Amino acid sequence: MNDLFTKTDYSLYSNAMTFLRRPYVKNPVSADADVVVFGVPLDMATSGRPGARMGPDAIRRASVNLAWEGKKFPWDFNVFDKTKVIDSGDLVFDTGDAEDFTYRLEAATSEILKSGKTMLALGGDHFITLPILRAYAKHHGEMALIHFDAHTDTYSNGSNYDHGTMFYHAPKEGLISAKHSVQIGIRTEYDDHGFNVINAMQANDQSAEEIVTQIRSIIGDKPVYITFDIDCLDPAFAPGTGTPVCGGLNSDKVLKIIRGLAGINVVGMDVVEVSPPYDQSDLTALAGATIALELLYVWASKENKE
Repeated sequence: MNDLFTKTDYSLYSNAMTFLRRPYVKNPVSADADVVVFGVPLDMATSGRPGARMGPDAIRRASVNLAWEGKKFPWDFNVFDKTKVIDSGDLVFDTGDAEDFTYRLEAATSEILKSGKTMLALGGDHFITLPILRAYAKHHGEMALIHFDAHTDTYSNGSNYDHGTMFYHAPKEGLISAKHSVQIGIRTEYDDHGFNVINAMQANDQSAEEIVTQIRSIIGDKPVYITFDIDCLDPAFAPGTGTPVCGGLNSDKVLKIIRGLAGINVVGMDVVEVSPPYDQSDLTALAGATIALELLYVWASKENKE
């Protein structure tokens, strides 16, 4: 009876508050950690179905199903033996104030990076990636982008706060090099926008190994930011998203591609556009949590972690 209040909790439902049950630290700057999980509950930049603001909570709850596993199959190490990960909760901002939100997210990201840590962001709609990239570019310079999505998000007719216009602005601001960036899973209209594209038809016809080879040749030796829009997956595997498009990748192909990126110089990462109101049996939230965990493994696999 002595452990009534101190027993380690491995159950699926009690105290399921943080990503993979990592320690909750509200102020991450002074914490002893390598990676900060940071929720960004935003969907006011959404053009389709709303609900992505509830994504961070859904991903965290789904991640409890992965927390008991220890070393994740098929990796040959336990990520938490090599990497200290904390959960710092969610960004707080004035709802409806896009300018305030953008400032706060960039500033919070900058503080985390200046403290010697990196960030795994849980969205939220895809606009969150732009202020995050602004902070990362100040720290790492121009980066390569590995972008999983059904859409290019390079639409110049979007507003400054639209989730379809981030990668129109980012190259123009010098945050990323389109030449050294690659978009995987695209299956909506795109033109000569400067990015390398492996569209969904190509990705579904090629092996994961072939795709990884192309990605590595494109990014070169630049620091890499990975952004994963959950609608890269076919709606059969991820129905809970704001702008679903049929003909996407399956979860097995995506996970094999991500694992194939082990050892690259990834400096930051996010998973976005999980929209729980349209999810079925938490399929999308579980996919988002699994992809986020795989990204942690990729980061931990670097030979020289910062």
